[in-house]
Amino acid sequence: MNPFRTAPNLLTLLRICLAPFLVAAILESHYPLGFVLFVAAGLTDALDGALARLLKQRTKLGEYLDPVADKLLLSTLFIVLTHMGLIPARVTVLVFGRDVGILAVAALLYAAAGRREFIPSLLGKANTAVQVGAVAVVLLHQLSAASWITDLRTIMLDATMVLTVASGFHYAWIAARRAGTHSGNGHGPADAA
Repeated sequence: MNPFRTAPNLLTLLRICLAPFLVAAILESHYPLGFVLFVAAGLTDALDGALARLLKQRTKLGEYLDPVADKLLLSTLFIVLTHMGLIPARVTVLVFGRDVGILAVAALLYAAAGRREFIPSLLGKANTAVQVGAVAVVLLHQLSAASWITDLRTIMLDATMVLTVASGFHYAWIAARRAGTHSGNGHGPADAA
């Protein structure tokens, strides 16, 4: 089976293709369109995993492509929304700092122990969910200035900062444990599986 032709992977590729249109809509202040495109991207994210399980079409490509698509979309949106003055720079700096840190640790684990898997933690998944919610509410806030949306925007951005820091420290703790286990068992990179 060609992994590029599976329905879940096609949905993930669609999400990647939506990113430039979403960015253009926000940069041109077409917030209703931006909100609709963001919801569509979110639906493709929910559907690709469900279809992979339902149709038994899990692929190695999909395992790598799905989180890359999520990070590409969210990271781009945080930058664009910060550029537009809709998200404070400190939030975006924390989000990027955590992601760069995780990439660096994953690269070190691979170089030192030959470990390629870096399984997302519950805190990491919660952080991603809150980031998605924060972006959605920030876009929604451009459509309505209702007080509950303003309050929810503040709560979601604060939650993003807290979970970004917490999940970053959690990943660092997991990496330290893995590195300790690796150095403590006397196995070389070839023995770590």
